[in-house]
Amino acid sequence: MNNKRVVGWVAFLGVAAALTWLPEYFKQADDSDVQVTAVATPAKDKADGAKTASKAAAATVAIKDLSPTGDLFTAGSWKVAPKLASVTEQPVNVAPVVQAPTAPAMPFQFIGRMDDRTDLQVFLQSGEKIYVVRKGDVIDATWKIERISDMELSLVYLPLHLSQTLSVGSAQ
Repeated sequence: MNNKRVVGWVAFLGVAAALTWLPEYFKQADDSDVQVTAVATPAKDKADGAKTASKAAAATVAIKDLSPTGDLFTAGSWKVAPKLASVTEQPVNVAPVVQAPTAPAMPFQFIGRMDDRTDLQVFLQSGEKIYVVRKGDVIDATWKIERISDMELSLVYLPLHLSQTLSVGSAQ
């Protein structure tokens, strides 16, 4: 009965080896573009060192490289990509804003007035200085008294020829 088992196993292994080698002989032409990698299977039996080395050399199995080329999970869309508008910048010539010159704030305060029938005098204070002015007088070469009325005093700032008024009393 042991002989039958040995013969059975030898027959099984022979058929398995024949099925392994048979496709190599009937290789089709369209397999030529596929990359083939040979892999040697390691021997498990250490008792038959010479036999396993020869079997390992003979038992190289051809494995086809079936890995896909490219990325399988790339994002794709059927929509047409929108065309971005191109913007051309044109330099803007910004002219500097020129402010019209203005007269400084009125440096005088009204203190009082003295009215003679022939002459009207007004007392003005600037800081600690007190000025007694009449129509046509010039103060510090910058302010000229243009006119004096019961309600207001009109001064002209001479460097710019701008007129300003100062209240000098009421109509009563």
